Amino acid sequence: MATKAGDVEIDVAKHAGRDWLGGLRRAGRMVVDYALPPRCPACGAIVGDDNQFCLACWSSLDFLDGPACAQCSIPLPTALPGSALSCGACLADPPPFDGAPAAVAYGSAARTVALRLKYGRRTGHARLMAQLMARRLIALAGEGDALLVAVPLHRWRLWTRGFNQAALVADELARITGVPRDHHLLLRRKATASLRGKGRRERERVVAGAFALAPDAKARAAGRHLILIDDVHASGATLRAAARALKRSGAARVSALSWARVVPDALMPGNIFDFASLDSDMTDNRMTG
Repeated sequence: MATKAGDVEIDVAKHAGRDWLGGLRRAGRMVVDYALPPRCPACGAIVGDDNQFCLACWSSLDFLDGPACAQCSIPLPTALPGSALSCGACLADPPPFDGAPAAVAYGSAARTVALRLKYGRRTGHARLMAQLMARRLIALAGEGDALLVAVPLHRWRLWTRGFNQAALVADELARITGVPRDHHLLLRRKATASLRGKGRRERERVVAGAFALAPDAKARAAGRHLILIDDVHASGATLRAAARALKRSGAARVSALSWARVVPDALMPGNIFDFASLDSDMTDNRMTG
């Protein structure tokens, strides 16, 4: 089919316009990078691109890829890869979820990223966290009918903070992997006190009854694989309470996925973290750095 000269001129003009706009965007990016260069989300050192760790912080991340408990996913360094073993705690008191992997162990860099998202309002960190969690999500979801459910905040906490960090991470995971999410399936029906300094039984008591299902949750969740999304898995009290509520929806499976998991080997020398204070129920610790 013959091509009209006018059509060729229009096509050339379109390409020229796109090239001009692309050049303008690149020039604008160079100006922004010069004035506000990309920085490591953990230490603030200048790096080559957005959402990129510096070499030192990247090297300090402990990716949790080794053998782990089949139920709570805490690392089991002496277990053989691929073995379906449970840790002592899960054998004594099985959790209500089927696996709870995390991208990295809770250490200095992982901790800073999580705190700067939650309290420093660095909402772009949700994209970085999701990028490193995506591989674990794909393996966890498999080929089943998975649905992401962010651990919800109570409406007063949401109002004061302005956003739910777990929901932001779930949004990015959905965008990257295509696994859908539902922010209204699980509700936080009561505000809970801080878990700081409390023992396991007391933590369980504090979060008991904190979560409820939406009125039509059973119709939306029946037979599906629900995957709870949270930023930090510390004592696990919050995840267990949320999973118990989701179990009542008729879901085929309930799992959990977090950015960072607190494990003994991830604690930095000289730093003593109160595991309970790291749960989603902790009181706000302002961080502006």
